[in-house]
Parts: sequence; C-alpha cells; structure tokens
Amino acid sequence: MALRDLIPWNDGSRDLSLHRNEPNPFLALHREMNRLFDDAFRSFDVAPFSSHAMGWPNVEVSETEKEVKVIAELPGLEEKDVNVELRDGMLTISGEKKSETEDKERRFSERYYGRFERSVPVDDVDQDNVVASFKNGVLTVTLPRLPTAQQKVKRIAINGK
Repeated sequence: MALRDLIPWNDGSRDLSLHRNEPNPFLALHREMNRLFDDAFRSFDVAPFSSHAMGWPNVEVSETEKEVKVIAELPGLEEKDVNVELRDGMLTISGEKKSETEDKERRFSERYYGRFERSVPVDDVDQDNVVASFKNGVLTVTLPRLPTAQQKVKRIAINGK
C-alpha cells in the first residue's frame, strides 16, 4: 500500500470515478464512508474531525466566586494577530492565522489557516479591571467579578436524613 492511499484526501469534490476504479475494495469502502460522514456532518455545519469545526481555537473557561478566567490555545500566533473584546456580557476572541510559506513540494497539510472567532458569555464582571496576557501561544483573560456578583453567591448546606 502506498503512502498516498493512507492520506484522507478531501478536496470537496464529489467525483467518485477515482474510487470506483480503486483496486482495493475495502479502501474504496473506507473512503466512501468517510465522504458520507463528512457530508452528513457538513449539513449541520459541523465537520466531525476538522480543528476549525471543533471551535478553533480551543478555549477553557474556569469560574470562581471572584473571577472568570478564559484560556485560549493559539499556537503559531503572536499577540498582534489576536483581538480581545468585551461587549454586552460577551467576551470575543478573534484574529487570523496566516500562512506565509509557499511550499510547492508539500503533498498535503493539516494545518489550519484563516480567520477565527470565539465568543464566551460572561456576566457580572468588572469591565474596567479585565486583564489579558499572551505567552507562548496561550491567551489568558482574567475577568474579575463585580462585588455585587460576589455577594449573590450563597452556600446552601445539605441536610442528610
């Protein structure tokens, strides 16, 4: 089996003539099943195995009584490529990852390039004291809670019977 047979080529075309002449029927079946699943998920505007469909960049949100912390993984980006906005209770992280190499010898690439935008709803945060830092491709945004929001939290004791 050649290396080319192991690569899941998907250029978006629906030309099945290449697969009908496939000498290995199991490989042809595998490719056809992949195409069917890709088409099914594409109709929901979700591709199951592509990084940008899973919500690139990956975001982690943690919350305490005092703050909300949002961490976004942005490998290959620099601080100047990222925009962070807080508007109407919505934190939006956006930017663009650009490909600056012209490699004619490359057979395929699984790197994602293009514009991205992720929004995270945040309530009761002190907009004037939001802090963002960017280090080694990781963006960390710390949103302190308003004092009134901190007072809204009440611990409730659980009584066992």
